[in-house]
Amino acid sequence: MGELPEISERGVLYPRRLPPRFQRIPATGPVRELVVWWWVAEWKEPSGSTSRQDLLPFPGCNLVVEQDMVGFAGPTTRASHRDLVGSGWAVAALLRPATVPAFASDPASVRDSYVPVAAPKLHSQVAEAVAAGDFDDAVARLSAWVTARVGAITEEARLANALAETAGSNSSVVTVGDLAAALNVSQRTVHRLAEQYIGLTPHALIRRRRLQEAAEHIRSEPGVSLSDVAAAHGFSDQAHFAREFHRFLGQTPREYRGASGHHS
Repeated sequence: MGELPEISERGVLYPRRLPPRFQRIPATGPVRELVVWWWVAEWKEPSGSTSRQDLLPFPGCNLVVEQDMVGFAGPTTRASHRDLVGSGWAVAALLRPATVPAFASDPASVRDSYVPVAAPKLHSQVAEAVAAGDFDDAVARLSAWVTARVGAITEEARLANALAETAGSNSSVVTVGDLAAALNVSQRTVHRLAEQYIGLTPHALIRRRRLQEAAEHIRSEPGVSLSDVAAAHGFSDQAHFAREFHRFLGQTPREYRGASGHHS
């Protein structure tokens, strides 16, 4: 199974604002069928200070163990943010589609939602490892819990994993037809798997990748023209790119460039 490229910052709109401890750790071994990567964060903001973390999240679900709860974050339809205040931590997993039915029978019903998961034993185990300063152990404990919760997965679930992987990493896939052809299945099957295991449309998966890549392009190449960014990521013209970017990120590409510290 391939890995998504450039995972360290992709989807993070302002990497310079990340807390000092923020890491994405690719899943390895058998759990790779269940988890894309683990992510850990720890922060300590000065009194009265807030650090806003703006994201264009990957189109999947996250299981998050944090200071006071365990939560399941459903698939997102737009950019989002979280304000970090005081001291805190999180140990979490970006879940592959095969894992989602163990937490949500209808992932579309939890779009843009964060719901509590009743897992007090998991919380105490992970919190104990974090208190000892051992985030590797915290991830290992979360990994064991996820593996036990999900159990064996089906071939259909593996196909859903391949769908998400292909839509998220193959830049030659620009239509649902392209995605179906890459997987050697019908477009109807692609739509059904996306609905059942991801909770977003196949088109939304492809569009998310293109917007994430475009945002990263703007941030990493300050001198590139926005028309070139639009062309590079499959938008019909700069106006189309600007509309889509504003619709999902709440700002124009030019505004994002300025906010990132780069100017046209």
